[in-house]
Amino acid sequence: MFLKPPPGVDAAALPATAPVNLPRAGVVALALALLAPFLLYWQTAASMVAIWNSSETFAHGYVILPISLGLIWRQRAWFALLPARPWWPGLVLLAGAGAAWLAGRMGDVQVVMQYAFVATLPLAALTLLGPRLASKFTFPLLFLLFAVPFGEIFVGPLIEYTADFTVWAVQATGIPVLRNGTRFELPTGSWSVVEACSGIRYLISSITLGCLYAYLTYRSNTRRAVFIGLSIVVPIVANWLRAYGIVMIGHMSGMELATGVDHLVYGWLFFGLIMFIMFWIGSYWREDEQPASAAGGKAAAPAVGSAGKAGALLPMAVAVVAVCAAWPAFAVVNERANYNPQPVKLGEPGVAWPQAAGFADWEVHYMEPDARVKRVYAAPDGRLVQMQLLYYRNQTKQKGLISSVNRLAGEKAAYHEIAASVRTEQAGGRSLALREAIMRGPDGPLVVWHVLWVDGQYTTSNVAGKLRQAQGKLQFRGDDGALLALAAPAADSQDAARAILRTFLAQNFGAIDAALVQARQQ
Repeated sequence: MFLKPPPGVDAAALPATAPVNLPRAGVVALALALLAPFLLYWQTAASMVAIWNSSETFAHGYVILPISLGLIWRQRAWFALLPARPWWPGLVLLAGAGAAWLAGRMGDVQVVMQYAFVATLPLAALTLLGPRLASKFTFPLLFLLFAVPFGEIFVGPLIEYTADFTVWAVQATGIPVLRNGTRFELPTGSWSVVEACSGIRYLISSITLGCLYAYLTYRSNTRRAVFIGLSIVVPIVANWLRAYGIVMIGHMSGMELATGVDHLVYGWLFFGLIMFIMFWIGSYWREDEQPASAAGGKAAAPAVGSAGKAGALLPMAVAVVAVCAAWPAFAVVNERANYNPQPVKLGEPGVAWPQAAGFADWEVHYMEPDARVKRVYAAPDGRLVQMQLLYYRNQTKQKGLISSVNRLAGEKAAYHEIAASVRTEQAGGRSLALREAIMRGPDGPLVVWHVLWVDGQYTTSNVAGKLRQAQGKLQFRGDDGALLALAAPAADSQDAARAILRTFLAQNFGAIDAALVQARQQ
C-alpha cells in the first residue's frame, strides 16, 4: 500500500529545510542501528554483490539503495512534521526476519537469507521511527527488496512458455516444425530456447522500473496496481514475440541473421521499444502532484512534544542491534558444532548384479561431491542399469546437493531432458517416491529415476530437502546428503526400461541404502 500525505497537506510542497525533529543523539542512534545489519550480515550482503557482479540479470541491484535513499530524501520533510516514536512490537517482527535468515542459513538457501537480511532494514526503521512516521516511507523502504537477486526459479517455466508460443506461431505462419523438448527444427536450421531466451532479464527489469514509475507517476493505488500488472504481462508477451521474430529472421535469411551476437542485439532493441511504448502510454494517465495552493495553501506545522520521546531511541537502537546480532551468533556456534572433519568414505554398495560396460556416455551435471560411485550393472537377461551415487558433507554454495545449477544434464551436454514426472515404486519393502526424467541423446533415449537422500530420509522435493537439511543442522546432526540416480536405455520402449529399473530397485535398494547410512555414521 502506498500512503498519501494527510488531507490538505502536499508532501512535495512541504518545507524541505524544516528542522528534523530529532536530537543529535537520536540521529546517531538511528544511523548506527540501520547500519548494524550490514555489518552483522556482511556475508549475505557480499553474496548479493557477487551475484550483481556475475549476472547481467541482476546488475540493477547496485542502483536500488541509491534510489531508495533518494526517495526518502525527497520526502524528508516528514521528519519535521511527525515525531519518532519507537515501537517495541517491531522487535518481534525483526526477530522473525532473523529467524528466517537463520533457517535459510541452516538450509543453505541463499535467497531466503538475502530477503531476510534486506527485510531487517525496513523493519528496523519501523521499530525505531514507529508506524506513523515509518509509513510515510513505505515504498522507498520496501523498494530495497528489489536488490535481492531473485527470479531464476521462473527460468524453467518461462523457457517452456516461450518454446510453446514460438513453435505455435511458426506453425501458424505455415512453416513445418519438429519439436523435441525446448529444441525445435525448421527446414532451414535448428533452434533451442535456453536461459538467455527465457526473458527473465526483461521481466525483472520491467517489474523494477514499472513499480518505480507507478509510484512516481500515479497517486491512485488502483492505477499503480494496473500499471504494475502490465509491467509483468507485457515483457512476457514481448519476449514471445521477440523469440518468434528472431526465428523468422533467421529462417527468412537462410540462417545468416539473428544467429549470433545480433540475436541479443535484436532482443534488447525490441525490449527497449516495448518498454518505451508502455511508459509512453502510461504517461497519458499520470497524476501530477497537487500544487500547494490547491491543497489549501498551507502545510502542517511541525509536531510538538516529540523531543521527549526521542530519548527512547537510544535504548531501542541497542535492542535492535541486539536482536539482529543474536542470529548470526547462533549460526556461528551451530556451524562449528555441525562441521564434520572426517572425510567421506562411501563404500561400494553390495549390489547383487555383476558389473558391466557399454552404457551410454551420460553423467549427472551436479556440483562435485565429496564422494562418487558410478557403476553399470547387468541383469541376468543382459539388460543394463547405470547407478550414480553422489555424496555431500559440509555443504556450501560451491558444493551442495540441492542447487539451481544442479541438473541431470548441462546446458551444452549431448543429452537433454525432454519429459519429467514423479512416480512411486516399491523398493526394499517400502514405497519410494522418485523423480522420472526422459533423456534424449546421441546413444538413444534413457529413462532416469533419481531421488534425494537428506538427513537419512528420501525425498523428491528440493523444498522438502532444504527443510530437512535445516532441521538436521538445527538439531546438530550435520548436513550429509546424497543423490541416487538410476538410468536404463529406452531404445526398445520406456516401459521396458522402467521394468528393469523396478527389478533393480527391488533387489538392490537395501544395499544402496545401507551404504549411505554407513557413510554417514563413519
